[in-house]
Amino acid sequence: MRIYYIVIGLFLMVSSGQSQNTTYCNPINIDYGYCPIPGFVTQGKHRATADPVITFFKGEYYLFSTNQWGYWHSKDMLGWKFVSRKFLRPEHKVYDELCAPSLSFVRDTLLVVGSTHTKEFPIWMSTDPAKNQWKELVHKSQAGAWDPQIFWDADTDEVYEYYGSSNLYPLYGVKLNRKTFQPMDEPTPVLALNDDEHGWERFGEHNDNTFLQPFTEGAFMTKYHNKYYLQYGAPGTEFSGYADGVYVGKHPLGPFEYQSHNPFSYKPGGFARGSGHGATFQDAYGQYWHVSTIGICIKNNFERRLGIWPAGFDAEDILYSNTAYGDYPTYLPAQKKNHLSESFTGWMLLNYNKPVQVSSTLGGFQPNYAVDEDIKTYWSAKSAVLGEYLITDLGEPSSIHAIQINYADQDADLMGKPETTLGHRYIIYISDDGKSWNKLIDKSKNTTDVPHDYIELESPALARFVKLENIQMPTGKFAISGLRVFGLAHNQKPGAVQNFVPLRSAPKIKGERRNAWLKWQQEPSADGYVIYFGKSPDKLYGSIMVYGKSEYYFSGLDKSDRYYFQIEAFNASGIGPKSEVKIAD
Repeated sequence: MRIYYIVIGLFLMVSSGQSQNTTYCNPINIDYGYCPIPGFVTQGKHRATADPVITFFKGEYYLFSTNQWGYWHSKDMLGWKFVSRKFLRPEHKVYDELCAPSLSFVRDTLLVVGSTHTKEFPIWMSTDPAKNQWKELVHKSQAGAWDPQIFWDADTDEVYEYYGSSNLYPLYGVKLNRKTFQPMDEPTPVLALNDDEHGWERFGEHNDNTFLQPFTEGAFMTKYHNKYYLQYGAPGTEFSGYADGVYVGKHPLGPFEYQSHNPFSYKPGGFARGSGHGATFQDAYGQYWHVSTIGICIKNNFERRLGIWPAGFDAEDILYSNTAYGDYPTYLPAQKKNHLSESFTGWMLLNYNKPVQVSSTLGGFQPNYAVDEDIKTYWSAKSAVLGEYLITDLGEPSSIHAIQINYADQDADLMGKPETTLGHRYIIYISDDGKSWNKLIDKSKNTTDVPHDYIELESPALARFVKLENIQMPTGKFAISGLRVFGLAHNQKPGAVQNFVPLRSAPKIKGERRNAWLKWQQEPSADGYVIYFGKSPDKLYGSIMVYGKSEYYFSGLDKSDRYYFQIEAFNASGIGPKSEVKIAD
């Protein structure tokens, strides 16, 4: 989370067809609170959170994020239980409850502190956070900062803090006294953006906004093989290219060097876009993951959700995250899982831009917006009455493995974090002919908020039509940004993409080398494409998902370096072969 400087420059088992999930799907399904951010135009009340951090502590995952009046915990990283808690004292009369919080642990104690521009916020501690048992570790912390992270170096038993959120100033680090948790020295500048070199750090949806300087924020430290990985978010949370980069050093306060493969967490395409300002954590099996911010940013600049991506370190200690098909069903933590090749289930989206039928339509919130793979658009019915519905036609009988329902906020009238709500209640039916319907999933008695409900079926269902029927909304009208049906169609996968060419200015020719124009021949059976990129042909860790086009203008390159690109096509039946790797000097 950041402040602008005004300068130019749960899962509920209710269906016989529903299984105990082995998968999840981004955005993650938690009961996001309703939280507008003052100072920006707000087009209606809406859910929002961002700036997440997860840690695995005493057998459970703990999740904190911006302005939620509490936190979540989970034993499986799927069913998240919310714990209501206000950490700010009564004298802190501010709208944000733990904005961009720090979550970490020292030995057997969990530590939490929120963002502040004063020196009077407490650092909280708990040895039993699942039971909501907290006390103040430090009553008035002189280490108070915006976008803080407290990092405990277990090898040396030293504690450091990293912080900063600005388009004017760098990120800072400071060593804290191990007993008092107060700063021991003056803060040290540890990282600043270099958008003249790094194209992905430039401001704007397409890294082309020259009105504001880019923001750096969300510092987070991970130690691996005696090296310190200082992570940071850029260039702005509103943009699909919001990403996390990393610098690496041999000391907690640097000096740090830019990792050759950056940004390491990046997802500018697909349904859920953006993967910046996050945190890297280990699961119960020691595997790494990265949790970060997904942007919607329509009703407010800071309307956002959360995503979790498989991550890790390769054989050369390069930090990466795998966001390819990152908003499709992904396996939950499991022992000895290879995050580069074994996380994606292979279940494809069956209803991209397929025909839809609806019970009613409110104004310009058209039915096709529910299947266009864009979280920023949505269909809305005229009401939330019992019986409003949406039918999606898969085009042919297909094997359905999972369904994700992404609700939109239309005419919501809630604010904050209600302790009880009516919950999302619905029934999903399937049909072969669109006339005779069989009940597949029954959540007509659900009492919890499931704004991005994800249901994995115990066994695949074969059907052509899927009908989502409203029973009850917690607030507002029945509105859907994405009814997403996953599985496999029974046709051919796409073929190899032909004539894939990356175009870029040559090193000795004056031109914009932070950009590349990627072109290819349309594969007739493809719904979309995934483009892979990197600075080594065997480390194509970056990925971009593109629907319905045969070109992509990529503006996230580092100016001085050679890049390698590869592309594959996909459709509802699966993924085609990868192309040859192409070089862009």
